[in-house]
Amino acid sequence: MADSRLQLAERWLQHELGGDIQLTPLAGDASFRRYFRVTRGGGHWIVMDAPPSRCVVEPFIRVRKWLAAGGVRVPELLACDSRAGLLLLEDFGDTTWAAALVQGADVDDLMADAMAQLLRLQALDGAAAALPPFDRARIARECALYADWYLPYERGKPLRGQERARFLADMEPLLEAITAQPRVAVHLDFHSRNLMVPAGALPLGVIDFQDACVGSICYDIASLIYDCYQDYGEEKAIEWSQAFYRMLPAGHRRCYASWEAWQQALLTVSLQRHIKVCGIFVRLALRDGKRQFLSSLPQTRAHLLHEVEMLAESVDRLRPWLLDSG
Repeated sequence: MADSRLQLAERWLQHELGGDIQLTPLAGDASFRRYFRVTRGGGHWIVMDAPPSRCVVEPFIRVRKWLAAGGVRVPELLACDSRAGLLLLEDFGDTTWAAALVQGADVDDLMADAMAQLLRLQALDGAAAALPPFDRARIARECALYADWYLPYERGKPLRGQERARFLADMEPLLEAITAQPRVAVHLDFHSRNLMVPAGALPLGVIDFQDACVGSICYDIASLIYDCYQDYGEEKAIEWSQAFYRMLPAGHRRCYASWEAWQQALLTVSLQRHIKVCGIFVRLALRDGKRQFLSSLPQTRAHLLHEVEMLAESVDRLRPWLLDSG
């Protein structure tokens, strides 16, 4: 069957670039977007195919410009047809943070660069990019994914009626703790698969930022340190958390009585993220046929169980849901 979207992209690229072009499909993400590497002569670029019926490119364009102006390294936008859902972008290559680690990169060097860029991101005014709030209602909807997708997958039966309502009620203290934290601009998916090492060198390139919002100051650093796809060990996690806490602007650091209070907040946010991601990974597998995400469930669960242990009595109401899925 002919791929009409690909044919549309080829015609558009020939108009923009001229001459003979070659398109090579790249690994997709968790959305309906597709990516291709475009080569012509010695040049290479990335084309994003975002079908307008499934995706909207305006947030990507707006947030990309805002981040670039704030000193975050994002790909250049070289051409776009927003009505058709086609964007031509700078090519950061194939080496993600995760791939760089496999190739022997120093994780502390990567983390130092990521923290520096994250602090620049957090210093930006989210209102300038019309970022939506990562508020209580949205956090609740995300946690519901655990009840609607992950628990049925584990138990072999759905949660219904009062049982689902009890789960959501038991989540309320977690939601309250997260929404009480200082709020800054948040990437929302700041982790080893969305940070690139262009040409094998720093600074990192930041991608997949179109869902940026305004939320907890802990969110992105928690996503990075307690990455769903990586396990750096608790010793490293504590070292990095302390380093980032020391680098916070004084006004934000004063919101926490101590580093221990900061770490408690960070683990709370990280737990909510892992609850959400368990549901998302199962939904991607069962609804969208992207079963490769199931392979990352064990690591995500390992982080979640560690957080439950570290947060102790503050998450007692959630223990039956998180520790016993059967």
